[in-house]
Amino acid sequence: MRAIWLTEFGAPSVLVPGEAPDPEPGDGQVLVDVEAASVLFAETQVRAGRSPAGFPLPAPPYVPGNGVGGVISAVGPNVDPALLGRRVIAQTGGSGGYADKAVAVADSVIPIPASVSTADAVALLDDGRTAIGLFRLAAPKPGEWVLVEAAAGGLGSLLVQLGVNAGAKVIGAVGSDAKLPAVRAAGARAVNYAQPGWTEQVRSLAGGAAVDVLFDCVGGEIGTAATSLVEPGGRFVVYGAASGGYTDTTALAAQGVTVLGLPQMMAELGPIMHELGSTTLEEAAAGRLRAVVGQTFPLERAADAHAAIEARTTVGKTLLLM
Repeated sequence: MRAIWLTEFGAPSVLVPGEAPDPEPGDGQVLVDVEAASVLFAETQVRAGRSPAGFPLPAPPYVPGNGVGGVISAVGPNVDPALLGRRVIAQTGGSGGYADKAVAVADSVIPIPASVSTADAVALLDDGRTAIGLFRLAAPKPGEWVLVEAAAGGLGSLLVQLGVNAGAKVIGAVGSDAKLPAVRAAGARAVNYAQPGWTEQVRSLAGGAAVDVLFDCVGGEIGTAATSLVEPGGRFVVYGAASGGYTDTTALAAQGVTVLGLPQMMAELGPIMHELGSTTLEEAAAGRLRAVVGQTFPLERAADAHAAIEARTTVGKTLLLM
């Protein structure tokens, strides 16, 4: 089968198209004929040799990719054969997704509703359930001000939608003027945090006040500046560090701000991730949540997909199509 090999850690060029043996499903596993695979920002960090959450890095060479969608073509021992032919999304366990075929645990696959395309379902696999989970933790109320960083990205665009749907007043912060229209099209106000004075723009849009909920995935200087934008009694949600460093939130508690970080997310969302995945596709099928697929690449151009994400030129989700 066709696959993308990560030959060593480094620039996108270390992702090399090649061949790999067809995987075989083991006990409790299924084989998915992959139609689309997601490309995550975290995968670009790992490819470059950086661990986004401090976990040990895999040893090259290996086939990267974790989120896939397609049709189950084979099942292993102790798996219901009725799953054969089912269109599903699945996670591979951290590797093997950038390929024509991938193995996944049978109990972890999520059937795709007929009205949802495979590409859209894959786009929602990781970001959708994370967005819904984060939104539940922060619990924005109707009329509250919500600020979403990286609001034109795959996860950020979903947080914007959830906030607008809930009746919150949403401000989306992005890293370039080219991404402002995408945020406004989703029903939110928009600012460019690459421009000086962006925090003052946020306050101006919020009528001179700070916000009630802030979703921070950028960290670094942007995250630090954002800590001044949350009202006492508000919620500051840290779920990423795209800049390379997590936001220091130690002073927020003294200001009466609730900080929700990775430990709380792992403890509260980890056990219900499968449920959240199913909920995401149900919301998409009902038309209440829309996958934002900004760009797609053929499998052989996985390196180009990584380069585009690192250049910060992408909008929404990036997918590899087989």
